Amino acid sequence: MAKTETRTQITDVRTVGIPVADQDRALAFYVEKLGFEKRMDVPYRPGERWIEVAPPGAATTIALVRVGPGQATGIDTNVRLTTLDAQADHESLRARGVDADPEVLRFPVPMFALRDQDGNVLRLVEPPR
Repeated sequence: MAKTETRTQITDVRTVGIPVADQDRALAFYVEKLGFEKRMDVPYRPGERWIEVAPPGAATTIALVRVGPGQATGIDTNVRLTTLDAQADHESLRARGVDADPEVLRFPVPMFALRDQDGNVLRLVEPPR
């Protein structure tokens, strides 16, 4: 049997898409509430925009993808964001009106979930020390 090459040229995760109903509202949430920076906001076909945001200095971006008819928002994205201090971010985000869990989970590491303007779930996780 001949050996098949399974290696690819893939080197990184570039962008993760999150479904949103209103791109302007989503952009305001991610920039104003979470402190992300806007990396890209360009038209790509009539009436469509491609918008990417990311924490300052991050390599991977989040695309705010406008949903079409029959597509859902309010999903568990399974996206984990790194934070240096889960407790401090939890308090700060809740004070800014972000829908975050009532408390920080302490096992196995400090973490909590938050929901964006469309109910999409993201998690902030403090790395092990």
